[in-house]
Amino acid sequence: QVQLVESGGGLVQAGGSLRLSCAASGWNFSRNLMAWFRQAPGKEREFVAAIAWGGRSTYYADSVKGRFAMSRDNAKNTVYLQMNSLKPEDTAVYYCAADRSPDSLQRARATTYDYWGRGTQVTVSS
Repeated sequence: QVQLVESGGGLVQAGGSLRLSCAASGWNFSRNLMAWFRQAPGKEREFVAAIAWGGRSTYYADSVKGRFAMSRDNAKNTVYLQMNSLKPEDTAVYYCAADRSPDSLQRARATTYDYWGRGTQVTVSS
């Protein structure tokens, strides 16, 4: 059974940092596209970042570029999202997602991904 489990969320003040982790089990995701999405109350789920199978190609939403960094440790079957200079508008539930393919031109679309975690809450206070 494939599972993605996010951790590392919490409450932080504006300007602070958090590091999210997503541990995968039941499948070796080392050759798969992985991503982070987020969903704020009353809003649609939106793309945050993605990383291709080799780890050298990363992609970011304009709203987080320069502040967030996604990485992966294939030996641990885990991806990370380092979030710096957090803003109140970053408040959301953050979801980890995995695609069966190594990369995709549709990587910013939620429908591209085959597996999802349950999410972890990130709250940024002003």
